[in-house]
Amino acid sequence: MVINIIGIGEILWDVFPDEERFGGAPCNFACSAAELAKNIVVRSANEHWSTERGTTLTVHFVGAVGSDAYGDRGRHALQERGVATNALQTKVAATGRVTVKLDATGAASYVFDPTSAWDFLSWSAELETLAGQCHAVCFGTLGQRGAQSKETIRRFVTQVPRESLRVLDINLRAPYFDASLIRESLALANVLKLNEAELPVVAGVCNCSGSEREVLVQLAQMFSLHSVSLTKGEAGAILYSGGKWSELPGQRVQVVDTVGAGDAYTASMVLGLLRGDDVELINRQAIAVASYVCTQPGATMPFPARLSLHG
Repeated sequence: MVINIIGIGEILWDVFPDEERFGGAPCNFACSAAELAKNIVVRSANEHWSTERGTTLTVHFVGAVGSDAYGDRGRHALQERGVATNALQTKVAATGRVTVKLDATGAASYVFDPTSAWDFLSWSAELETLAGQCHAVCFGTLGQRGAQSKETIRRFVTQVPRESLRVLDINLRAPYFDASLIRESLALANVLKLNEAELPVVAGVCNCSGSEREVLVQLAQMFSLHSVSLTKGEAGAILYSGGKWSELPGQRVQVVDTVGAGDAYTASMVLGLLRGDDVELINRQAIAVASYVCTQPGATMPFPARLSLHG
């Protein structure tokens, strides 16, 4: 049995004042999922998992790079991190780049190239096959800024098996979103992850009001989401899944930068949901993974053994 987890959308290079780092939210998700999956204990918690001999977990990235040095380096970076790249397309347009600025607390802001190869992701027979074999797919709003990629991402998400996780890690980046994009993306998902800055935007678009928990429940009911997570930086995270709640504080760490922390949280959460773990365990593990990412430079990295998922 092969369990397939897919990140689909933007792939780019984060250009910091002193260096360049491989990134893009769905790429970060895929790399973190692949790293966490190295030592994962597979057990028969639900229909997604099997203890049969030969069970493997494969993480794929679906996106597009240019025929340039950044594209070659991006493909190599994914492969180095254990992510399958057979669905990574090569386009005429340049590989994406984003200028990253960090404030005094390590929080990041981003300026994206206006047009990049990941805007031109196209449908293929290979993507149709991969969608049909998918157990979990993670997508966002930024990857849909180009019309062609938007169509391909939505087609992929709608073609995954009904029981699979369709995870919207919303990733709002001005000016590349509007109300209709948010609502249409939510309608495709059955799992939502957003942060405290994105919550009021999404709540306003969807006419939700009340406390954080009340808004999360309203979103879950409105869009038939079985799991919703709100990450709050140092304040921790809230996870609502299957009618159960977990609200846990963050871990006190020395922050180097926050790039990729939310993506790592999502990766850990997805693995926990697939395993059928208790909601409190899922949230605690995901917070620990995200906190560790904040202590390291860049968005993707090896994780210590203590962050491996055991069951």
